[in-house]
Amino acid sequence: MNIGEIARRAGVSRSTVSYVLSGKRSVSEGTRQRIQAVIDELGYRPNASARALKEGRTRTLGLVIPPASQRLTDMQLGFVASVVEAAARHDLDVLLSPSGGDHDRSFERIVTGRRVDGVILMEIRLADDRVLRLTRAGLPFVTIGRTAEPHGMSWIDVDYAGLIARCVHHLADLGHRQVALVNRSEELVAAGYGPSHRALAGFRAATAERGLTGVEVCCGDDTASGEACVEQLLATCPDVTALATINEAALPGIQRALTSAGLSVPGDFSVTGVAARHWAEDFRPPLTAADVPMVEMGAEAVSFLLEIIATPGVVPRHRLYRPPVSLRSSTGPARSR
Repeated sequence: MNIGEIARRAGVSRSTVSYVLSGKRSVSEGTRQRIQAVIDELGYRPNASARALKEGRTRTLGLVIPPASQRLTDMQLGFVASVVEAAARHDLDVLLSPSGGDHDRSFERIVTGRRVDGVILMEIRLADDRVLRLTRAGLPFVTIGRTAEPHGMSWIDVDYAGLIARCVHHLADLGHRQVALVNRSEELVAAGYGPSHRALAGFRAATAERGLTGVEVCCGDDTASGEACVEQLLATCPDVTALATINEAALPGIQRALTSAGLSVPGDFSVTGVAARHWAEDFRPPLTAADVPMVEMGAEAVSFLLEIIATPGVVPRHRLYRPPVSLRSSTGPARSR
């Protein structure tokens, strides 16, 4: 059943039916009652577009993701899935839009095209032009991650500095004196990617506090890069006995490099870090790690955004997740090499 059939049975134009459904224009009470009687008789239920028109909203949220030319990591895909699932529970759609590189026009259409009621931004940089653009446009938004100065905005983030520091302290307690941080790629670090810089800050603070020798390396988000990174680390810094990482996509390569070097985990070398739970559990042996709660974070980002949409001017909210470091089987006492 559609608006045309309702208009035919009520003896009015399609536009008059639309005015009754949307409430955008006044219609005589007699005409309105006649149209409503046909609607009730037919059991007509306005579709999402009609409901959105009446509410003055699109019932769609924008989710801005990394460029399509880059393969999303499992953690990034986890955030996408959690946002989509949380939005669906509120009968909302999600429009995915890449940003960065050749995709700035896509992001600009999200901002100016009135396609969405609000936006969730992923992969935040310390100085992020997208945040400034959304702020100037007045479009409601929430970030997964945060800028260097996140005042006046709503955000969800993981305490990468604190969690990597905890990992370093754990390794120090086990007697490790020379440890490495396997970070994200050089390109992300150079671009000011928030988690990379905060992890580095936590690593440096903890190694200084415990009097450890710290080695910092960047690594691409894939198995081959993880393997090459650790091979070079072992060749250039043979006294390193443990590493911490926020690069979960490199974990299979890290494991492969250690195995190829004849190093057992954790007997000869310890590995820890911050990762999605399934990555930690798939590592062999299971990875001692802080498990990133992707489902909860995505759901809370949607909740924050819906609050901003419903109540413009609401006080910004934020949440910094500090999951515990789950002691599994990949860390052990340091052994002389």
